[in-house]
Amino acid sequence: MFQIGDNIVYPMHGAGIIEALEEKEFPGEKHQYYVIKMSISNMQVMIPTHKILSSSIRPVTNIGALKHIIHIFQHGESDRLLPWKQRYKVNTDKLKTGKIQEGAEVVRDLMRMKKEKALNTSEKKMLDNAYEFLISELEVIEGITENQIKSFC
Repeated sequence: MFQIGDNIVYPMHGAGIIEALEEKEFPGEKHQYYVIKMSISNMQVMIPTHKILSSSIRPVTNIGALKHIIHIFQHGESDRLLPWKQRYKVNTDKLKTGKIQEGAEVVRDLMRMKKEKALNTSEKKMLDNAYEFLISELEVIEGITENQIKSFC
């Protein structure tokens, strides 16, 4: 499915690049593994090739889809009526999907709330992480401009 050199997005970890395909033997069984270098943490992740689909790893978004996401980010509606615990769960579930649109919505909503009032510690951390995941993907989208990246600031 993926090739060495492909940029990918791993939910809750951000963007990374597939550096190698290695064969490893554990308890008598040989399996192929994708070796992924994550850009945010500089950590290396190994995922069995047969589990790549269930891991929710996906290719980096293309520039065409990004225009729609920028529009949603700038003009979409936020649901501010939820109590913070419920909102935190909804946002966590969105981030776990690994979809750029869901992550952008979390960043948008928490940034808007931050302008109105101080976020609690959990939501501050969530905003920081979601923003970092989003930017890590934006930086590797082919054809993206600096102004497009700045539209998420």
